Amino acid sequence: MMVALVGFGLVSTIYLGFAQLKRIKLGWNESFGKIFHKKDSKEGSLSSFQALATSIAAQVGTGNIGGVAAAISSGGPGAMFWMWVTALVGMSTIFVEATLAQKYRKKDKNGQLVGGPAYYISQGFDNKGMKTFGKGLAKIYAVLIVLALGFIGNMVQSNSIATSVNTAFGIPTIAVGVIIAIVSALIFIGGMQRIGKFAELVVPFMALFYIIGSLVAMFIFRSHIIPTISLIFKEAFTFHAVAGGAVGYSIKSAIRYGVARGLFSNEAGLGSTPNSHAVADVSHPVVQGSVAMVGVFIDTIIICSATGLVVIATGAYQSGAQGVMITMNAFSEMFGNYGSKFVASALVFFSLTTVIGWYYFAENNIKYLFKSDNVDKVFKVMVVVFILSGSVLKVPLVWELADMFNAAMAIPNIIGLVVLLNEVKQMNEDYEKQLNLGKIPQYHYVYEQKYKRANGVNEKVFGKMI
Repeated sequence: MMVALVGFGLVSTIYLGFAQLKRIKLGWNESFGKIFHKKDSKEGSLSSFQALATSIAAQVGTGNIGGVAAAISSGGPGAMFWMWVTALVGMSTIFVEATLAQKYRKKDKNGQLVGGPAYYISQGFDNKGMKTFGKGLAKIYAVLIVLALGFIGNMVQSNSIATSVNTAFGIPTIAVGVIIAIVSALIFIGGMQRIGKFAELVVPFMALFYIIGSLVAMFIFRSHIIPTISLIFKEAFTFHAVAGGAVGYSIKSAIRYGVARGLFSNEAGLGSTPNSHAVADVSHPVVQGSVAMVGVFIDTIIICSATGLVVIATGAYQSGAQGVMITMNAFSEMFGNYGSKFVASALVFFSLTTVIGWYYFAENNIKYLFKSDNVDKVFKVMVVVFILSGSVLKVPLVWELADMFNAAMAIPNIIGLVVLLNEVKQMNEDYEKQLNLGKIPQYHYVYEQKYKRANGVNEKVFGKMI
């Protein structure tokens, strides 16, 4: 899986002319640059920022706190470098996914936009004369994502919340599970619009909360930061002799764990986040493809790095603890008992938003597989039951199943991306052409500012010119 996902990321990076470098500024401007210049999105869709927030809600989860720590514990500080590398190539992969999701989206019978890998695989392959193969591959993907995210994935997320809250605050796991189930059900019932609103409000807050806490921790250990960064690069490329004379074990471990956690944290190539990017109200598919790259950047380059630097700077990765406990130990080193409470609070937000995002992605594929509203209602109830049961079960096997299904999801998705990659290149070229002709309305604002500065034209005159 790692070879396939990283390999496609590298191939698409070269084939599309390093889209992650050319389009990242566009992604930032389109999402965060317009937070305070809001316009209502079309009925049945989400705004570009809501789609990004829903995507980040799903991407930022247990892996950003426990997964990163586990990767560094297993692969050494050098694993952090390889997480950055996979994020950079993953940005190209998710650009392809989100652009295709925008092109092949459609409206369901209730007027709601739907899209994602199941839709671009079935329709895209149909256009290339592979209708039967495309439909079969799309159905396989849809079943896998429902199992991986809707049921098993949400069970382990609720388990993470309940366990961490019980450890930090002493609240019974069943009580935590009931609260998670009720909150989740209320959001599920509200449909796509309520999910988008929830993500839009909660995701920026939770990200800032964790980043600020991490920055404070790094400030306390500020004398360790430069040596920490130096160690990351040194360990990423240094070959060490280990017992028995084996050479290169350290770099192999760093790559193995850094790449694995990087891929499964930002979900680039798994096909999950395109389910939200498909429904964004934007002027051109390439615009949302660019916004999608911002999600990978925030997830891995910013939030995973915050965890990694704290874990390495404090030396907590050598404590012998596992997963989330490593991160709790790191923050406790700086904040005492409040450190574990901080990590538990962050994990509640991270995992809860992941539950909401994953439910939405799975529901999108339930709609692909079944046309009946009754099935959708049954699915909601089943997800809530899995969330509740996950909070009280010991689920090491379920964690393994979640990883397995996550990996399995990537197989039909990568096949689809390879077959349809040329279409993304064509859309990329079309975007440049439309932009040069002034037919992308969202960018009149940019040109307006440049024109005013150059010619001193006032607002009223410029409006008439447009």
